[in-house]
Amino acid sequence: MGLPKISISLVPLIVLLSLLRGSYAQNSPQDFVNAHNRARAQVGVGPMIWDERVASYARNYLNQLRGSCKMVHSHGQYGENLAWSSGDLSGTAAVNMWVGEKPHYDYWSNSCVGGQCLHYTQVVWRNSVRLGCAKVRCYDGRSTLISCNYDPPGNYIGQRPYDVSPFQVPLTYKNGLEDE
Repeated sequence: MGLPKISISLVPLIVLLSLLRGSYAQNSPQDFVNAHNRARAQVGVGPMIWDERVASYARNYLNQLRGSCKMVHSHGQYGENLAWSSGDLSGTAAVNMWVGEKPHYDYWSNSCVGGQCLHYTQVVWRNSVRLGCAKVRCYDGRSTLISCNYDPPGNYIGQRPYDVSPFQVPLTYKNGLEDE
């Protein structure tokens, strides 16, 4: 008889914990790091680590933008990607949105073709190894701003975000024979 009382009393606690977990789902430092590192691994770039100093910079800057709720770059010492949503946006969704620009990055010309790609190239920039991100709800009560900052920054003109290994370069063939 004692067992049913225990399981019934645990149900509200389990529901509460799942609601709390859901409200933070895909917004933890590890969620941001994992989303970045999945994209980086696809192009052979080493993993990033969370840096609380960089995250503090992102939090402080986003808190300044809560009133206007406008995406305005900080022009600070770090690389920076910003995302805005009229509703709730998870950190993972923001990173996936930036990574979604990958088809517009042309490695051979090292440029964006047919759309924006600089958020993507910052995500996979090989020299950026420390990451700090933040998310705020704007004062309008609905909109969300997310910032990820990168140390050292990337997107330097004339430099590629990563190197393609010789094993990834397609060979050119003519009639089934290598070009001469």
